[in-house]
Amino acid sequence: MEIIRRYGGDILDSQGLQKEKTLVQHGDMSVFDHSLFVTERCVAFAKKWPGRVDMRSLVRGALLHDYFLYDWHEDDDSHRLHGFTHAGRALRNAKRDFEINEIEEDMIGCHMFPLNLRVPRTTEGRILCFVDKVCATYETAKGLASAMRRSVHSWN
Repeated sequence: MEIIRRYGGDILDSQGLQKEKTLVQHGDMSVFDHSLFVTERCVAFAKKWPGRVDMRSLVRGALLHDYFLYDWHEDDDSHRLHGFTHAGRALRNAKRDFEINEIEEDMIGCHMFPLNLRVPRTTEGRILCFVDKVCATYETAKGLASAMRRSVHSWN
């Protein structure tokens, strides 16, 4: 967590990321918790990566990859294609609120490949794209298992 605080402390403390605590992502996990979980897993993955990884950019891009700042579960036509469009929205918001370098831009804008046709060009972008999908699958499965347990218990 120290490396995340060192490189992303300003992001973690920002009003936008704090808003993510009120928005649900996968299952019952907040967007904030998802972003932090993905960032932690990206850092762990990068430490085992055989090549060079820009850890500062990795942390900042991972924290901001879902910086779309709306509740995509609401019945709103602009959220209908969330899986295809939120990376672009997150990138626009991140550029508005922070100084974003080219690696971070690649990470945020391409993290939904192949739903988005933008292929990650950087090592950091490829790491995020992979780790985000693993984390999202885990979170969704955990949420479904929890919902199934509640459903079974309601029958008793």
